[in-house]
Amino acid sequence: MARDMSDKEILKMELDQLKKEVSTPRTPVNSNCAETVEFVEGLLPNDPLIKGVSDEKNPYKGDKGGCIIT
Repeated sequence: MARDMSDKEILKMELDQLKKEVSTPRTPVNSNCAETVEFVEGLLPNDPLIKGVSDEKNPYKGDKGGCIIT
């Protein structure tokens, strides 16, 4: 796509992109990190990777047998 454009068109596209980026609202990293930690800790009680899955909800547990590799 860029090969078919003139240098002027490419520069105009870059300028438009930079104008969009300048108007993007910014927040400090420390507040973003605090919000992320709060979000993750809020989901912690229901996280199956931390808490584990009960036997009755686990589709891979039960009388299905297993796989034997010989």
